[in-house]
Amino acid sequence: MPHMNALTPEQLIIRKRGRRVLLIIFAMFFGSMALAGALRFSGWMPQVNRNHGQLFEPPLDLRQEPLRLADGSPYEWNPAARHWRIVLAPAAECAPACVTLSQQLDTVWQLFGHNADNVEILWLGAPPEQVTASPALKVLQASPAFRAKLPGVDDPAGIPVYVIDPNGFVVLRYAPGFDPGGLRTDLSRLLKLK
Repeated sequence: MPHMNALTPEQLIIRKRGRRVLLIIFAMFFGSMALAGALRFSGWMPQVNRNHGQLFEPPLDLRQEPLRLADGSPYEWNPAARHWRIVLAPAAECAPACVTLSQQLDTVWQLFGHNADNVEILWLGAPPEQVTASPALKVLQASPAFRAKLPGVDDPAGIPVYVIDPNGFVVLRYAPGFDPGGLRTDLSRLLKLK
């Protein structure tokens, strides 16, 4: 009389396959969790979550510094308007570099399309005559106190650019020679936060 627990060769093959599949599923599940944990605790972050500019945490508050437009009228932060600002405060006599930078910033502004109305370009001090006028460009009177609060403004490598939120806080700094595409990407993400 055959033993009741005896398995046929086909049943043994099926059982071995089932165990292998179960072990593979187990390894994939716990292996991916172990890999994710290792990446998380090593400090790695996916590229899509990184800013191209230097993020200030906490952001720097500039609301108390009064600003005036070139015509002498006050410049108000007006948080309700939800305008983000691209700010540059170049030193005097920056003509070639300033002209190039103004063209790059104008291109970035135009690429915002329907969101362009929510972005202003603030130029602290008088721009060189060669700078192309842009609808987004607002020229501000020179303000040494405001300029001094911008971190790394006197960078020997060139002209840094800053992003200021609708409330008047500096949130990002772009080092001289930055990629304008990175500025556009970062600001596009911020514009979605409305």
